[in-house]
Parts: sequence; C-alpha cells; structure tokens
Amino acid sequence: MDIKKIVAQLVEKYDTSDPFKLADLLGIVVVFEPLGSIYGYYSRSHRTKVIHINENLPLEKQLLTGAHELGHAVQHPEANTAFLKKNTLFSTDKIEIEANTFAVELLLPDELFKDQCYSGFTIYDAIEEKGVPIELLSLKSIDGKKILP
Repeated sequence: MDIKKIVAQLVEKYDTSDPFKLADLLGIVVVFEPLGSIYGYYSRSHRTKVIHINENLPLEKQLLTGAHELGHAVQHPEANTAFLKKNTLFSTDKIEIEANTFAVELLLPDELFKDQCYSGFTIYDAIEEKGVPIELLSLKSIDGKKILP
C-alpha cells in the first residue's frame, strides 16, 4: 500500500490529521523531553511504541517531528530509528524518506493545494504554518504527480 493511502485511511478512520492525536488513538506513547540538538526519535521496547519529541522545539517543528516519527511507528513498527536532527531531516535512507513522505502527506493534505487559488492561502503559507521545510515539498504528490520537480 502506498503512503498516501495509509495516511488517508488513518485520517478518515480517526477524523484527525494531528500526529499527536493519531499517536494517542493508535496506542503510541508520546514523550516530550529535553533532547538537546535532537528533534526526536521513535523506539519500541517490550511491545510499547514510543515517540520522543524535543520539548524545546517550536510547535511547528514538534508537529513535523511528531508526524515523521509517527510515520516510522506506522510503517516501520519493529525498527528503532536514528535520532532526527536538522541535518538528518534530508536523509537518503529509504525508511527516512518514507517517514518524511508520511509527514508531508499528513501535514499537507491535497485540499490545501487544490483550494489555494480560492482562499489566498499559498503553498508557502501552508509549509510555514505546518513547519515543513520547502526541501520536503518534492515528496508531495497530488493525483500521482509531484507538485515540485
């Protein structure tokens, strides 16, 4: 199943795209803690899935990190992932790209892009509000087409 479909099913089933509400509804523990330069990470121990978020990040970065780590929890539940830092956000590892794609699809639903010409709300407004770095827009697709090359 592709990532866009996984995200769509979760959002439809639980009626939210908030990564922290989804984690709670999926029985995933979210811990906010001081992590220094680390944004967050996902771990699994004794069948308990845990998303760790740096409590000192601004809210929009916490959302992006939460969405990314939720992507790991949903798509790679058996893996303990490496720490997410700003410099590793753009990793070329397959599971990191999949987690980033999950985060982009969760935080930037297609409707934001389809309706933007009517609302005055631009792609750039959306990525700023949701904390998605512009470099990750290349992962977003609508109707099977990437929005950026």
